[in-house]
Amino acid sequence: MAKEGQIAVVHYTARLVDGPESGAIVDTTDVDVAQREGIYHDHRDYKPLEFRVGDGGVAPVLEDVVQDLEPGETRTEIADPERAFGEYDEDDVHELEPDAVEELVGEVPEEGSLVTTDDNRTGWVTAVDDDRVVLDFNHELAGERLEVEIRLLDVYGKPGDDSAKTWEKKYGKRQ
Repeated sequence: MAKEGQIAVVHYTARLVDGPESGAIVDTTDVDVAQREGIYHDHRDYKPLEFRVGDGGVAPVLEDVVQDLEPGETRTEIADPERAFGEYDEDDVHELEPDAVEELVGEVPEEGSLVTTDDNRTGWVTAVDDDRVVLDFNHELAGERLEVEIRLLDVYGKPGDDSAKTWEKKYGKRQ
């Protein structure tokens, strides 16, 4: 079982639970699942997710489940929005003048594009006209209940040891 501070390595697949799209896969790290389900994209790098347990860098459902699994085990859980990508927050939707957006991101983006601000906030452009640009900084799955299948592949490091990003640099690839 992964303990707080250790690095967990997982494959996961998330499906929508509610609505007309119920059962549709919205994210996976597993190339085999993507190919089998017909959602494979060449531009995507399908690989296991590595994260430090307890750092809050992933959805809470992932952190919770890996602390109860042994490597090789799989569990599927229903995650309400607060355990997945959070509730949809109207305060994270901003209407700005085109000049202000250009100053923030370097150009006036097109509707449907993804923008990143100087302070590394990422949001979708949901509307553009002569007077305003609407930026939505909510995660695209905010407010959604998800069925998340999590397979713990590996756990390494001691609490407080190297991060997933530096492990390979220091010790080489794990076998």
